[in-house]
Amino acid sequence: MTTLDRYLLRSILGAVLLVMAVFLTLGGLFLFIGQQDDIGVGRYTALDASLFVLLNLPQQAWELLPISALIGTLVGLGGLARGSEITVMRTAGLSVWRIARAALLAGLLLAGFGAVLGEVLAPPMQQLARQEKAFDKFDNVSFAGRGGAWVRDGNLLVNVERQSGDAEFGGMLVFELDEAHRLRAVARAASATADAAGGWRLSQYTESRFDGDGVVARREPTRALRSNVSAEFVGIAAAAPNQLPSATLWRLVRHLQANGLDARPTLFALWSRIARTVAVPFGVLVAVPFVFGSLRSSGSGARTTIGLLIGIAFFLLQRMLESGAVVFDLDPVVLAWVPTALLATVALALIARTR
Repeated sequence: MTTLDRYLLRSILGAVLLVMAVFLTLGGLFLFIGQQDDIGVGRYTALDASLFVLLNLPQQAWELLPISALIGTLVGLGGLARGSEITVMRTAGLSVWRIARAALLAGLLLAGFGAVLGEVLAPPMQQLARQEKAFDKFDNVSFAGRGGAWVRDGNLLVNVERQSGDAEFGGMLVFELDEAHRLRAVARAASATADAAGGWRLSQYTESRFDGDGVVARREPTRALRSNVSAEFVGIAAAAPNQLPSATLWRLVRHLQANGLDARPTLFALWSRIARTVAVPFGVLVAVPFVFGSLRSSGSGARTTIGLLIGIAFFLLQRMLESGAVVFDLDPVVLAWVPTALLATVALALIARTR
């Protein structure tokens, strides 16, 4: 690595960190404002809300990394272009591809940071934040165990599988105990949806009730279950697929496929998570051609606007394709890679056309 490479690297990474700090400050502020309705419920205080925000910042940083890398590179290299340093580099014989190589190195370092952030740090910290919030708000229920959410509510033991929506879960097991803590009934539902009244609507409900020396079995298409366990509390463990690390998602995909269940949303979340990390270097590369074009002498505001537009387009395309994978029965693996593939194509094409 030459001195020039290190100089470009410092310029890009410094600008990316600055942009990330601004985004996290705004994101943390909005997240804290969103906690105001919960402050005062149970033992949940403003200090707890602040801790909740801090623990969620790594997840926000991971989600914002591609757009932060793009805008940060625009700002960092744009500052060099405005000071004519890029012009001096070109005059000294550096090609556009040579400058892009240094930018790519910065992108690879950011992608490695994103992988550590998204796979190691963010998921457990976000999980801890949701657990602590739930424990402070709901002191009449308890949580334990792994592999779905195990929750006790009085004489009921409830196990809820993966979360597929804000108030929808993939399945529920209900164990009912008597006053002597002996098993009274076991029930299973294929899916569970929390209703507005605080209860649950269970679909494809089957129950085995122990009555004396016999067992009484029954099946119902749907059944209402009254419980103090809310969807918010259950969600502390049965997290949405896009909040799970890749290793967990892979195990979940194998489990769903082995049991003949719909694994498309989880499969899309898995490959979309990987593709988002791979997109970071291309987000850095797509910013390189702009410092040689019409934005060469523009201010940071114009570059930030361009970066925001590209980042928003990338985000909206990803969300649209996520819906297409589920609604239109399309290949989730292919769709997950489409935004990253488009970003890579645009970046390489623009650099190839830059003179």
